[in-house]
Amino acid sequence: MSVSHDDVRRVAALARVGLDERRLPALAAELSGILDHMAVLARVDVAAVTDLAQEGEVHLRPDSGPPIPLLRPLPTFAPLMRDGFLIVPRLATHGGEARHGESPGAPVGNDRPDEEDSA
Repeated sequence: MSVSHDDVRRVAALARVGLDERRLPALAAELSGILDHMAVLARVDVAAVTDLAQEGEVHLRPDSGPPIPLLRPLPTFAPLMRDGFLIVPRLATHGGEARHGESPGAPVGNDRPDEEDSA
């Protein structure tokens, strides 16, 4: 399958990532290669393969182990927390429904700029 430069631009816009126009040819070729490989995989006959997930035979390891220590204390890079979760400002580009009387794109928690900061 051939991916056009417009296709690459569209994927980049959907993913909300920046795109250097000089990389368009290389990215289009890479995406085309990935889709060509997926087309090959789609032709593989899997009729005789048993779906273990539906048979209840999937045995996953327990999700355990020691905690991984942080290089810096959590409050130095994530000062706001609620119920064990990090609180981050809502990105203006994401919009979405307002929470707790805030408008979309408004910062959450103590991330609100002071009056003099917003001038």
